[in-house]
Amino acid sequence: MEETAAVAAAAATETGTPEKSSYRYWVRQATGEAAPPPVPRKLDPSAANGGGGNPNALGSVWNQAGTWEEKNLNSWANGRIKDLLGSLGSLDFSTGKASIDEVSKCSGDAFLVTVRNKKRVGYNYELSLRFKVKEEKKKVTGHIDIPEFSFGELDDLEAEVRFTDTLEWDDKSRICKDVKLFLSPIKEKLRTFELELKDR
Repeated sequence: MEETAAVAAAAATETGTPEKSSYRYWVRQATGEAAPPPVPRKLDPSAANGGGGNPNALGSVWNQAGTWEEKNLNSWANGRIKDLLGSLGSLDFSTGKASIDEVSKCSGDAFLVTVRNKKRVGYNYELSLRFKVKEEKKKVTGHIDIPEFSFGELDDLEAEVRFTDTLEWDDKSRICKDVKLFLSPIKEKLRTFELELKDR
């Protein structure tokens, strides 16, 4: 290495001009091509307190850039779904009257996602509603199970009816058909839930 440096120095003295190199690591002096050294400047007090970020940013204070942030809304969503579906009225049929007693199962996830400074919501739930049918001669109880429903898919909502009482086939099919009429008011309540979720 010393020999190479000595040869380069000798070549420079023989020609009278130092040899230029594009390799800048060894240059100890500033050239015209080099960037000027940084100049320190005092921070604005509002920027120092965190007030200088994006004023329209959504999400948390730490996420002013609007990158991915997910907020869990399960506790609010579970309570709200139960409140909405618990307020379903009763339905009158030619043979009797049906009502929803309670929401016996409400499990799933609801979330709010902030990504690229845009708010998006979503949910995925399973429901089971306990119903009671009163006819002239008998009382029938059972459950309306909604195996899965998620954001934007309420038009495809499906329900399964299961009975806690033993019934004959004719009674079962008739009552099942009548109870499935609850599907329309259930969809309306879940649409209300979707709108409220978007506004959170």
